[in-house]
Amino acid sequence: MKTILKKEFNSFFASPIAYLVIGVFLLINGLFLFIFNDDFNILNAGFADVTPFFYLAPWLFLFLIPAITMKSFADEFNTGTIELLKTKPLSNWQIVLGKFTASMLLLVIAVIPTFIYIYSVYKLGNPIGNIDFGSTIGAYIGLLFLASTYTAIGLFTSTLSKNQIVAFILGVFITFFLFNGFDAVADSFENNSLTIQKLGIKEHYKSISRGVIDTRDILYFVSVTLFFLFITKTKLDDE
Repeated sequence: MKTILKKEFNSFFASPIAYLVIGVFLLINGLFLFIFNDDFNILNAGFADVTPFFYLAPWLFLFLIPAITMKSFADEFNTGTIELLKTKPLSNWQIVLGKFTASMLLLVIAVIPTFIYIYSVYKLGNPIGNIDFGSTIGAYIGLLFLASTYTAIGLFTSTLSKNQIVAFILGVFITFFLFNGFDAVADSFENNSLTIQKLGIKEHYKSISRGVIDTRDILYFVSVTLFFLFITKTKLDDE
């Protein structure tokens, strides 16, 4: 697994992918949170809060994570290196988990610079330091759980086609549906709408991003992540 992790992680930085993902993520967040005069601008909020960042991040990840994962298996299938990979003393689980961990490490690196947002709000608060660190840490934990789920979905869609663009589009579509689709479906029902919403990612992310670490939300994210990793491994078995 370490071999796959190292190979995959190095491949991100051997191409523009890592730099583009980190750069785009930080640039768009910075523009919306500090430059654009909109509802997301922290400086216009009137209080020390970084909630707008945790609202924007899932939507940015919805496009950026499929861009990271789209080549994970699609490129292997297209070039035929998947056969060579399978001849090595590695189980399919190790291959899947190695690629998953490499993608998650890249996302963690992309998120770390956003700590400067916390520092900025900390210094701008009146009085200085007027920020709820407990809920902020909880929100970061929720963001990482969300990223792990998106990554597992992206890995799965990369096994569905040899074409990276097709894998990207499928990744965006499935992720978008699981994040926002159940809310749209729930709007069509007067009864049990909350039950339907709880089937989607958004409702659980909203809960955990408030800093409330509920075991039900954690179990949801872990279950969905493991499910998509499992079907990715199953798809790999069939190749």
